[in-house]
Amino acid sequence: MTETLLCIGTRKGLFVARSADRVHWDLSTPHFTNRFADTAVGAVGIDTRQGRVRVLVGADSAHWGPSVFHTDDYGATWEEATEQPVRFPPDAQASVERVWQIAPAGPEAPGVVYAGAEPASLWRSADGGVTFSLVEGLWNHPHRPTWMPGGGGLCLHTILTDARDPDRLIVAISTGGVYRSDDGGASWAPSNTGIAAEFIPGEAPEYGQCVHKVARDGADPDRLYLQNHGGVYRSDDAGDTWVSIAAGLPSDFGFAMAAHPRTGGTAWAFPLNSSADRVPANHRCHVYRTRDAGVSWQELGEGLPESAHHGTVLRDALCVDGGEPVGVYFGNRNGEVYASTDEGDTWVQVGAHLPDILCVRAATLD
Repeated sequence: MTETLLCIGTRKGLFVARSADRVHWDLSTPHFTNRFADTAVGAVGIDTRQGRVRVLVGADSAHWGPSVFHTDDYGATWEEATEQPVRFPPDAQASVERVWQIAPAGPEAPGVVYAGAEPASLWRSADGGVTFSLVEGLWNHPHRPTWMPGGGGLCLHTILTDARDPDRLIVAISTGGVYRSDDGGASWAPSNTGIAAEFIPGEAPEYGQCVHKVARDGADPDRLYLQNHGGVYRSDDAGDTWVSIAAGLPSDFGFAMAAHPRTGGTAWAFPLNSSADRVPANHRCHVYRTRDAGVSWQELGEGLPESAHHGTVLRDALCVDGGEPVGVYFGNRNGEVYASTDEGDTWVQVGAHLPDILCVRAATLD
């Protein structure tokens, strides 16, 4: 029997929801609330490779600091490396402030899990996310000393692997922009041509854009969708160049972007009013979907609140599963979580009155 797993990271722990039909959900009590201080869960990865379901969590305790935990039994038990799993070597003269992203690689690299952290850094695990090592090619890049923090910090928040080649990687940094590696992280090149940086005078720079999220198309791996700090973009050449696809959206500002895992040209966004007014565009809790790679957008709101709404959706709080049809999920800073079993046409509420939601991740389990 097919089951769907939905993991919800909040300011006060992780909630795990499971469902056989994606309409009726069994929502757990929060994990990580029995630690000394509030533990925020800002990153979740679900790894279904190697014959087991492993949930990896980037958690940040006000007392203990950031760490990565994993469970192979849906949260009944949790494991952590005996030493801090994401830790800079002494000569880096830096300390991890927060884990922003956990991204299991695909079947092309079994056992490999990547993590993105603040200050902007990429980490690689070869043991399923138990221990991590710093990807020094990016940390030692000559651009790094000039990257500046965005409003949320200097974070590496997007990691895209490529099923065609385990050495091809794309990351996004706020506010460094998009960087690409074709040699497993040994060297990196900025990939921001066409992306605006309105806060920097003059022409758009080579790097330094405040990219909020990047998603890969489900059919064409060289097609990417990007939500910027002002601007929504598409690349058809693996990030070499970008074109605007914001026409048809009520705003070009937002954080979240997700793409269909199989059908080309299909992606979802959650626009916000503006950088200065970070609430749903026009105060409507609606998702927008494109079926033609951003040429046009459709507003989706059936089953969502119709009254004035102020629930911001953050960069990792919109996701999809692998079901048929694909399920779409989002959570907001009001503590509400919504699910769609028909690719966004209609929605049901999974949970309400939760703590501030930082991220959601879903997986279809056979």
